[in-house]
Amino acid sequence: MENMQYAEELVREFLVFRGFTSTLQAYESELSTDIGKGFQVDKILDLIFSIYIPKFEAEKLVGLLGFFKQCLASSSDNTFLSTVSKLEVSILRYYMVHAIQSGRTDKVLEFLKTNGNDLLQRTKDWTPWFAMPYLKNPKFDPHFHVYFTKEWYEALHVSVRNFFSEVFNGTRIPALLKLSSERTTVNHLKRDIKQLNLKLTQLQALLEEKEAHLCHLRSLVNSSSSVLHEEKITSSNDAQEPCPSPTTLVGETKLTRDGVLAGSDKYIASNEDSSSSLTLCTGDSEVGDSSHSYEDGRQMVNSGEAHVQEDFPEVKVEFQETFLGHTSPISRCRFSASGNNVASASLDGTVRIWTYDPSTPASRNATIYCGAEIMSLDWECKSDRLLLIGTADAGIKAWNVDAKRVVCDLNTTDMFPSVLDIKCSPVESIFVSAAASRGHGSSYVDSLGFASLTVWNMRTWKSMTVLPLGKDPPAITSMCFNHNGKILAAAATDGMIHMFVRKSCNPGSESEMGGENLGGFLELLQSLKG
Repeated sequence: MENMQYAEELVREFLVFRGFTSTLQAYESELSTDIGKGFQVDKILDLIFSIYIPKFEAEKLVGLLGFFKQCLASSSDNTFLSTVSKLEVSILRYYMVHAIQSGRTDKVLEFLKTNGNDLLQRTKDWTPWFAMPYLKNPKFDPHFHVYFTKEWYEALHVSVRNFFSEVFNGTRIPALLKLSSERTTVNHLKRDIKQLNLKLTQLQALLEEKEAHLCHLRSLVNSSSSVLHEEKITSSNDAQEPCPSPTTLVGETKLTRDGVLAGSDKYIASNEDSSSSLTLCTGDSEVGDSSHSYEDGRQMVNSGEAHVQEDFPEVKVEFQETFLGHTSPISRCRFSASGNNVASASLDGTVRIWTYDPSTPASRNATIYCGAEIMSLDWECKSDRLLLIGTADAGIKAWNVDAKRVVCDLNTTDMFPSVLDIKCSPVESIFVSAAASRGHGSSYVDSLGFASLTVWNMRTWKSMTVLPLGKDPPAITSMCFNHNGKILAAAATDGMIHMFVRKSCNPGSESEMGGENLGGFLELLQSLKG
């Protein structure tokens, strides 16, 4: 009822704004006699069968039926639109039948002249109806006889009633009522937000109070520890005799050193600017391999030198958001070059692209089904539009985030099906794939066979060259370019890092791949043993 009253106020406001005073008076008059305050299907039936058809107002009848079709065109259920189209045909045919029965053949001719072309474009079933005005007794014609019977009219009347009752009573809500309902929802949300903000303020005040209390306790602990430490240092300075045993207490820390010679053994403790250091002496030489640390973790003695451990400030998480959507464990995540998007891969062979910043448009968000386990991900560095995906079935997919489609589907050889890593050059339109054959072991490393490094051209999407790795090289699990893309480092499972340097092309020369001056990684710089 509240939504209905708000919708009526909107209509009244619009009529006053447009100056439709006569319509406003008629509107107020009908509102005063409205009892049900709801949908009244009889009013629509009277408008069609008692006003428009008997008074031969064909133009208004066609406009009303077109309005109903437009209202239902946005519905997700196509059944309603199909039904209203069939009812429209039957109602218009009844209009022609009623005109013939009333002796107004001229109205039939006028109707066909105005709407004939549109009717023929919809369906060819209207073709025989153009002959009706010229028949002497169309009700006796076998094609039109059923439309002149009382049973057909009553069936049409009941069908129209049932359809509009079903649609407007339970399925479709008028836009004004929907607007008023959304207004109520917005008001509820605003109230909830206000309550949550109040609760947030209370929690923030409580958090500040707890943090202040925690800081106070820490200061008490530090001061008490400092007092105890100074007392122990003072007592040790008062003692003039050598240490009776190699076990010494400094503050609250117990230091034990086996094998220290008795008699001439002694310890030296100093306190400078509230920092302590300790050195154990034996005769004239210092014990250089001692390593001790105080309980508070702030200072440690290692190899005869004191090292102060810094207290790093606590890292506070100011923003945290959880993205849901994956149905299996996530294996890889990669930020795009601009930092606006995140790509994540799961074990079920799906890749999702996320927009973590609410201020960034979410038009790039997508779910990519690859059909195989995802082994590697990497974003193109220059345009930030392409995401490269390596799979366990020798596939390399290039996904365009703006077009939301796979622009290229590459394949490595069947000998090297697992694409373990993909890296794009930071300066050129090339990328390198590290593929591996299948091994025979049970562990992850043993399940990987030999390696193959391939350089690909991202403009022609063709292979440029295969990098040399020697005979039966172990699998390459990770790669990276340096800042200018001239050096590629590839890490292997045998502990070796292979360094490749880009072989530059002479100015004006063309490489073998499509006449593009991209150069190639043809020279092995060196291999380092990890």
